Amino acid sequence: MRRPEPLRHAAEVLAIPAFRRLWVSAYLCCVGDWLSLLGLSSLLAALSAGTLWRDFALSGVVITQLLPGLLLAPLAGVLADRFDRRRIMIAADLVRCGLFLSIAAVGTTEWLLAANFLVGCCSMMWVPAKDSSVPALLGRPEQMEAAGQLTLVTTYGLALLTGAGLFSLVSVSLPGSGGGLGLTVTIVVINGLLYLGSAILLSIRVPEIARGLRPRKPARRTVTKSGVRHVSRARLVRGLLAGAAGASAGAGTMIAVARSYAESLHGGEAMFGMLAIAVFAGVAAGVGLTPRLARLSPHTRLFGAAIILTGVLLAVTALAGPPWLALTAVGVAGTCAGVALLTGLTVVGSQVEDAIRGRVNGLLQAVVKVVLFTVTTSAPVLVAFAGVRTALTAAGVLAVLAGTLSCQLMGDRHDDEVKRTVEATL
Repeated sequence: MRRPEPLRHAAEVLAIPAFRRLWVSAYLCCVGDWLSLLGLSSLLAALSAGTLWRDFALSGVVITQLLPGLLLAPLAGVLADRFDRRRIMIAADLVRCGLFLSIAAVGTTEWLLAANFLVGCCSMMWVPAKDSSVPALLGRPEQMEAAGQLTLVTTYGLALLTGAGLFSLVSVSLPGSGGGLGLTVTIVVINGLLYLGSAILLSIRVPEIARGLRPRKPARRTVTKSGVRHVSRARLVRGLLAGAAGASAGAGTMIAVARSYAESLHGGEAMFGMLAIAVFAGVAAGVGLTPRLARLSPHTRLFGAAIILTGVLLAVTALAGPPWLALTAVGVAGTCAGVALLTGLTVVGSQVEDAIRGRVNGLLQAVVKVVLFTVTTSAPVLVAFAGVRTALTAAGVLAVLAGTLSCQLMGDRHDDEVKRTVEATL
């Protein structure tokens, strides 16, 4: 029996040895990321038993890992373009390993939060270097779509399930492990070893990772002026940034108000769970549908159109009365978001020059994290003053506006402009 087309394309890119090894390295790091979310929040709760920190353990872990993205994402993109990407990734993995082992050894709340912030800094260095290396390892630019599908499925599917399963396995394996220090310290040590495994794999098995371009002469300008500003002037890049901002605003608002929205539907925890399932199922469906949709429209147009539809469906969600209509709208919105996510990755990998790809990835990371941080902190306030449906409507309008701007900026004739941008950054 012939395999389905997505599986066949995934098998083709995994048949490339260098990409397969990088994919395994990324998988180990993604498992470590999800496991650290569970393990560090449990450890923080255990260390701060009887204090205010216990109630904010998960939030503390998320915020300290999110902050580096607000501060370092553009710099990380410049480093990925200017220096050996493999060495950046290996160094980041080794430092993350050491930090997790130090968290287990020191065992204080203050160091856990400080070390977690430093782990987030290392992750910000690792991600643009890895994303910028992928296209150079593939045989054809058309394979970026399959590589993007595989990345999303691994990050939000396979790695998530592995991390949660590993957490549960350790929990039931350790005697008397009901959330105590023994369990959490063991999980933190395993976290460090996962990053160590990634560093070893990269150092001995993936020499093909492309080096970033080194400056031809000593730069007289600051890091920002020597690249990020020039890169952000390209219409294609501005379209990507606008779309990413709109998609992040919609997704962040939905996450922030999901529980309140479920209560507005009088569904309680059951409805909250069903909304989460609808979103993730929709994103998975969107990732699977993207290759077929891309045959009908270029990725650059599909990206903005998917974000516009996501915004429209968020507005429909805000107006929905019956639970079945709300679930349907949320699911289809998730599908459109999945299409936008994969098309964005494909555009960056296949249509952005290698010389500036690190900075583009860094800028995208910065925009996404800044918008998510802003939305997730401000949406609850808007809900308190204007209601959950007003918050969803506002997010939908922002997504539609951002998607429309993205469509206007991302035309098909951008090759000359991107080449001029590359020349301006060297």
